[in-house]
Amino acid sequence: FQQFSDTGSRKEHVKITSEPKPGFLERLSETSGGMLIGLVTFLLAFYLLFTNEGRALRTAKSLDEGLSLVVPLGSIHSISQENEGRLVHLAGALSTPKPLFDPSYGLSIQAVKLKRNVEMYQWVEYEDSKEYEENGEIKKETTYSYNTEWKSEVVNSRNFDREIGHKNPSAMAVESFTAVSPNVQVGSFVLSKGLVDKIDDFKQLSLSHLEDPHADVTRGGDYFYHSDNPRRPEVGDLRVSFFYAGLSGDDPHLGSADKVTVIARQRGDQLIPYHTKSGDVLEILYPGDLSVEEVFQKEHASNTMKTWALRAAGWLSMFVGISLMTRIFYTLVDWFPVVRDLVNIGLKAFALCVASSLSLLTISVGWLFYRPLWALLLALLSIVPIVVARSRVPPKKQQ
Repeated sequence: FQQFSDTGSRKEHVKITSEPKPGFLERLSETSGGMLIGLVTFLLAFYLLFTNEGRALRTAKSLDEGLSLVVPLGSIHSISQENEGRLVHLAGALSTPKPLFDPSYGLSIQAVKLKRNVEMYQWVEYEDSKEYEENGEIKKETTYSYNTEWKSEVVNSRNFDREIGHKNPSAMAVESFTAVSPNVQVGSFVLSKGLVDKIDDFKQLSLSHLEDPHADVTRGGDYFYHSDNPRRPEVGDLRVSFFYAGLSGDDPHLGSADKVTVIARQRGDQLIPYHTKSGDVLEILYPGDLSVEEVFQKEHASNTMKTWALRAAGWLSMFVGISLMTRIFYTLVDWFPVVRDLVNIGLKAFALCVASSLSLLTISVGWLFYRPLWALLLALLSIVPIVVARSRVPPKKQQ
């Protein structure tokens, strides 16, 4: 069943599908498949939590090692042989030998990276579904709505529920790309590819001082439009914007060259990765002029944030895995509403407690070889959720 309506530029229609309500054996089969997925997720959580602790401690030790060894350079314009092979710290303005060009639009800029971003005006499908029971069937009501928007990727209209009237071109006539300078320096030192990759603070380039490059291209604001009427674009029209990262020369419109702070190994006039005794690699770049202490503080903060994010991901994976593996108990009683709700609450509480305890225990094992006292404390702490859960169970009455 379908209903069609047109609300201005946004079009929508509703489709209702129905299927018989799944029987007990079918629900049990689906639950069994979910148990297998839950087991994989559960085991993956152990691996994630354990390896994350080792990675975090190894990174922290490498940063402490780097801080004790780093040598601040007195000048970035002279290369001292005394620092050959050592971890060095320097700060200065970026420089590149030649500007980056986009001849198609007559644009050039002295920067480390120049990105052309192409968007096409296309139809986009949105889907909103809801399910309900009616006459012993599961019905699904889906509302499909269509709107025209600027998109950087080609939207395949063949996957739409209704392509007629919402057809998009299969490709863009102009492609996006990113140009990178082959040689980037700070003073007399050449940055490695890994350091250049870290220069990614892109800013949109103003096109106000440029002319229209072609007769079929119109400039509007900070965009070049391939359109007969940019104010009322049609499906298939293009607009192009530009972004740059790492300004490497003085520009009358953009200002002076960007400054960066680098910590890496010196090899001749090259700045390359430094391998620590702990097994990590130090190859650090930050925008601005930072001291050695400021750089390592930022690195420690980043390591802490990453560690906690992976801990949370590991705990969530364990919780989801346990929930899926115990879902079969819910399925066995799902035809009794009251019992079903009580079992559901109990299973969620069980998954919460067990996931918390096992996560803490896994983290403590990860710390065992590095910080044994903290590992013991965490192992004891892992018992708390189970003790709390048991304390809420009412004692059995005396016979």
